[in-house]
Amino acid sequence: MNIKRIPLITLILIAFSVIACTEEKATTYTPQISSSKTSSVEKVYSFGIHPLHNPKRLHDVFGPMMEYLNNNFEGIRFEVEASRNYAAYDEKLYSRKFQFSLPNPFQTINSLEHGYRVFGKMGDDDNFKGIILTRKDSGIKNVTDLTGKPVSFPAPTALAATMMPQYYLHTHGIDVMKDIEIRYVGSQESSIMNVFLGDTLAGATWPPPWQALVKERPELADQMEIKWQTDPLPNNGLVVRDDVPQDVVEKVSELVFNMHTTEKGKIILQRMGLSKFEQADNNTYQAVVDFVKIFSESVRPVK
Repeated sequence: MNIKRIPLITLILIAFSVIACTEEKATTYTPQISSSKTSSVEKVYSFGIHPLHNPKRLHDVFGPMMEYLNNNFEGIRFEVEASRNYAAYDEKLYSRKFQFSLPNPFQTINSLEHGYRVFGKMGDDDNFKGIILTRKDSGIKNVTDLTGKPVSFPAPTALAATMMPQYYLHTHGIDVMKDIEIRYVGSQESSIMNVFLGDTLAGATWPPPWQALVKERPELADQMEIKWQTDPLPNNGLVVRDDVPQDVVEKVSELVFNMHTTEKGKIILQRMGLSKFEQADNNTYQAVVDFVKIFSESVRPVK
C-alpha cells in the first residue's frame, strides 16, 4: 500500500477506528483477581437471615458470626443473605435458595414443607414476644382506645412483631380486621419510627429491634413506651436444607452452640442481643403450630 496516495481524511478515520477498538477492549475486559484464601474456597453457603433488622444492620449484626464460621472451616465460606422485606425473604426460603437460614418461628414451621429441617434455635425464649409501643403523650390507656386508629406492623408474616400483637389485641376486645387501620410498613425499625413520628398511634415490634434502636436514639425511650406485651413462644429457628452434608451441619452446630463459652463468641452474641444458640428439632415448634392454628381461626387466615 502506498500511504502517500491515501487521502488525509481516510488516514484520520483509520486512526480513530484503531483508537475506538482499543478503548472498547479496555472497557469490556474485566480482570479476575482472587486472593489465595478465596481461591481455596470450594463451596459457598448462603445463610439467610429473616428481616430482624434492615439489610445494613442485619449484615452488621450477623456478619461477625459468618466470619466466626469461616475462620473454622477450610474450603467452605458462609455468607449472610439479607432480604429487603419479609415477602422477599419468604420467596427465597420457600424456593430453597438458602443452605442455612434463621427464620422466625412461623417461617420455620413453613420451611419444613420445602426440604428444610430444624437443627437449632436462638435461646432466650422469654424474649420472643410481641410488644406494642405508643408515644407517652398519646393519651392511650386501654386497647380499645385504638379503635379507628392506624397501627403499624412490620409484615403479615412477622410472628412476634405482628401476629402475636394482633392476637393480643383480639383477646382484649379489638376486631383486628375491622376496628383498626392496619399498616404493614416493611421492617421493625419502620414500625417503631411510624409511632415516634406520629404517623401511627401505636406500633408493634419485639424486644431486640426496640432495644437496638433505643441505643442509637435514646430520645425514642424518652418519648415512647411499651404499652402492652404478649406471652412468649419459642425463639427463631436455625434450619438447614436437606442436601447439605451432615458433617458440615454437625460442625456448624458445634461452633454455634458453643459460641457463648468463648469471649469472642460472647461479643458476637451480644451484638444480636442474645445469650446463646441451643439445640432444637422440628418438634420444638409444636407450640408455634398450635398458635398459628388458633390465630388463623380467630384473627385472620395466614399462609
